[in-house]
Amino acid sequence: MVTFAQGTVAEGFEPVREAFEATLAQERAGHSAQLAAYVGGRRVVDLWGGPGITGDSLTGVFSSTKGAAHLTVALLVQDGTLELDKEVRHYWPEFGAAGKEDVTLRDLMSHRAGVIGVDGGFTAEELADDRALARRLAAQRPYWRPGTAFGYHAYVIGALTGEIVRRATGATLQEVYETRVRAPYGIDLYLGLPEEHEHRFLDIQPMDPTPEQKRALAETEPGAHSWGGIAFNRHHVVPTDLESLPNSRAVRAAGPASVGGIGSARGLARMYAAAISEVDGRAPLLTPTTAAEFAQPHSTGHDLVLGSHNVFGLGFASSSADYPFLGARSFGHSGAAGSQALADPSTGMAFGYTRRRFAFPGGAAPETAVLIKAVHDCIG
Repeated sequence: MVTFAQGTVAEGFEPVREAFEATLAQERAGHSAQLAAYVGGRRVVDLWGGPGITGDSLTGVFSSTKGAAHLTVALLVQDGTLELDKEVRHYWPEFGAAGKEDVTLRDLMSHRAGVIGVDGGFTAEELADDRALARRLAAQRPYWRPGTAFGYHAYVIGALTGEIVRRATGATLQEVYETRVRAPYGIDLYLGLPEEHEHRFLDIQPMDPTPEQKRALAETEPGAHSWGGIAFNRHHVVPTDLESLPNSRAVRAAGPASVGGIGSARGLARMYAAAISEVDGRAPLLTPTTAAEFAQPHSTGHDLVLGSHNVFGLGFASSSADYPFLGARSFGHSGAAGSQALADPSTGMAFGYTRRRFAFPGGAAPETAVLIKAVHDCIG
């Protein structure tokens, strides 16, 4: 059965609609998704399709949240409030313990600090509370010598950088994001979903793998006490069910800065558009110099946590590493259920994609490569 996309595309972007409809048709029944894109600060794609979803629907964006968190940090670095090469203990003295004395903000944001979790793991209540995570992490000995390797700080990077923001400004990262980014630019992406928007939220649906995919997942599942197991809190007595995290009102209300963002494809795309372009008469959030520094690869090679090749800038992923047709200074972040969001300053493109059902095998959904390429090709 063909699923037709709803929404609009600007003249010249009709192939994006065709590509989106093709991906909807290829998915198993019940798949719902949203797609939005901007070029030069103007929205050129606004599409959605599948059961139960509209352009206004909100879903959990998992680690695409990290883009919002570290856009906020980038603004504070740009202002001079934070310095990338200052030791974390300069802002947060309690962190300077157990071998972490020399870790800088730059080290932390490039996933080089080794503080991927804590011995024994976190409770569900702690995972919804960045300050609780920060208190536990301050005393933790790193799982590798800081600076010697890197690994994805999946559940904790937003809590770590967020505590630095709170110590430096007196406000939480979520509060700074709200006042500096979300509210003034009208961005439909929340770090702490207000009660009045709860009716727009769609529960994330669990992955529905084929038998072959189930076997592949079982073969690649990291051990509970491996780097991957610790980073994804599988070593706790009650291992975390990643798929269900945003379905908890406690997580949605608090908006933990690593995984707790709630938003739409419109919101993701508009945030990255605002990062690099004038939007509705408002100046770009980042100067080209700041955007280039945060996009510049800092950690390249084998990721100890994910067990694969990876490329990180500062808080952001290097998007051109996954999509080589993009500019070298493109930056963004994907999310576990399949969301993807990024900016490419070389073309002025900003892209946002969300899906309701968890994609196999996790991380950016496979169809994002086709959709990003379709937008890119229409820019010409």
